[in-house]
Amino acid sequence: MKIAILGYGRMGKTIERIAIERGHEIVYKTSEPINITELKKAEVAIDFSIPTAAFNNITTCFKENVPVICGTTGWLEKYDEAVSICKANNAAFIYGSNFSLGVNLFFELNNKLAKMMSKFNEYDVEVEEIHHTKKLDKPSGTAITLTKGILENTSKTDWKLIENQEKVDSKTIPVVAKREDEVPGTHTIKYSSEIDEIEIKHTAHSREGFALGAVIASEWIKNKNGVFTMKDVLDL
Repeated sequence: MKIAILGYGRMGKTIERIAIERGHEIVYKTSEPINITELKKAEVAIDFSIPTAAFNNITTCFKENVPVICGTTGWLEKYDEAVSICKANNAAFIYGSNFSLGVNLFFELNNKLAKMMSKFNEYDVEVEEIHHTKKLDKPSGTAITLTKGILENTSKTDWKLIENQEKVDSKTIPVVAKREDEVPGTHTIKYSSEIDEIEIKHTAHSREGFALGAVIASEWIKNKNGVFTMKDVLDL
């Protein structure tokens, strides 16, 4: 398969290596505005760029009939618009806040635990994420997906990014975002009561899992049209 990589930073380089190991060809890679002629050589594009570039990258691919796998976070205020453009062009799109197999299993575990905990109001819930200092958006897209999973399965109605142990009301989920050197990504969900705590946690040891998942999604989306998620790819 011929792949374009949009955003050739650390993740882009890891994706390149894994894609080549799996027998694919990288026909275009860039961190600059898209060259349409080069993009058209690709059968699929993988976008791990930056929040300010993602929407234009994605919609340009749609208009050129190149399927898109997007792992860039921090641009989701335009997600619905991107979906509309995808459908209007009969294109193909997968956005994932996190492409690793382990995190997608963690998403499902989070949803099931939230549904169980919804019956027990004596527990407060908190979401914490830790990433490397070069990550631009805060909180992470993965943390937002986890938080939405809790909102959909409990009586909580909102979430708030907090600092310095700020207090929130009982209907709001506090989200803590930390930035530390060389942390690929750690996400923790904690339910606390006066007598005990229940905690689930996912710790990434490298970027390999994110990159592999993005390449697998690229293999899956070939010759498809529509808007999908990693749940479709992994049949979860």
